[in-house]
Amino acid sequence: MILHDLLSYELLRMIWWGLLGVLLIGFALTDGFDMGVGALLPFVGRSDVERRIAINTVGPVWEGNQVWFILGGGAIFAAWPPLYAVSFSGFYLAMFVILAAFIVRPVAFKYRSKRDYPRWRATWDWALFASGTIPALLFGVAVGNVIQGVPFHFTDDLRTIYEGAWYMKFIGLLDPFSLLAGAVSLAMLVMHGAAWLTLKAEGPVQTRARAIGSVAALLAVAAYALAGVWLAYGVEGFRIAGDYATGGPSNPLHFQVERTASWLTAYAERPWIVVAPAMGILGGLLTFLGLRAGREVSTLLFSKMAILGVISSVGLTMFPFIMPSSSDPQSSLTVWNSSSSHLTLFVMLICTAIFMPLILIYTAWVYRVLWGKVTEADVTDNAHSVY
Repeated sequence: MILHDLLSYELLRMIWWGLLGVLLIGFALTDGFDMGVGALLPFVGRSDVERRIAINTVGPVWEGNQVWFILGGGAIFAAWPPLYAVSFSGFYLAMFVILAAFIVRPVAFKYRSKRDYPRWRATWDWALFASGTIPALLFGVAVGNVIQGVPFHFTDDLRTIYEGAWYMKFIGLLDPFSLLAGAVSLAMLVMHGAAWLTLKAEGPVQTRARAIGSVAALLAVAAYALAGVWLAYGVEGFRIAGDYATGGPSNPLHFQVERTASWLTAYAERPWIVVAPAMGILGGLLTFLGLRAGREVSTLLFSKMAILGVISSVGLTMFPFIMPSSSDPQSSLTVWNSSSSHLTLFVMLICTAIFMPLILIYTAWVYRVLWGKVTEADVTDNAHSVY
């Protein structure tokens, strides 16, 4: 128990806040290009063979990529129970749509090429398009809502009350700023999918992916910059008022919270975090240049850099808040007031230290074994064994 005593409650909360960010970024970097390829499918493939080339660039890895989504959800459930409760009760209709898309996607992968009928295959192709586009958009919409604050509050006995009728838990999410955040997410993942197709495909599929990805990269940068301006002048921020103990009990009503003029006051307090949005913009621009120049590996790396910067900028700008409340700022969830117990975080960290390296090693091995391009010959010569 010596290690348990050395790792303070405050430090463990910080570690798990960072690990949650790592898991979400890992999901975006891996399953993100799966969703991007799905969103691009009707546009990069004009024949059945071309669409099968695009599908088979992600076919062998998409199941493994979804491990990051499961790990992220599990980490929220175990390390941040109030966050899990509030987000799933408040966003449950949106979550249902996302999960429905994720259920449709494996069915589409498995059944799409089982019958050699154009209408059958076209139906599943559009299912893959929807299962890539809808989650990519809604994940961004959810982030936009979190940045603005979610209308919930806690009662004195810590029961969560989410304000608004049930249908507002979906329709109410689609406000202008959140739709802009959704556009950033969708354009960014389309860019990422195009960078992946540039690396893994060839011929017309690769050419079209470069053209569409170039436009998506510019749109992602422009929408992200516009969101930054909107954040500076049109969205209020939150801050913890007065002195507070970061190692105190996990009580969502533990701190006094007040609104600020903007979230961007964080950059005056912690100037170094400007590196995150700089990476987001620079990565998007370098991805555009890489796609236009026909580079492959470096383009995918630049796309990953953009995603890393964009997602990190949200977490670093909002810190220590992880879900502020727009209707009752006092109920806002922070790193310091909504975690599991000291012992729970410690045990989970030990498990993560054991299993995370194994997941990373296995993932690296899979990508190494499956390295190389998917060609037309690969599809036509193995028509009954590939997707």
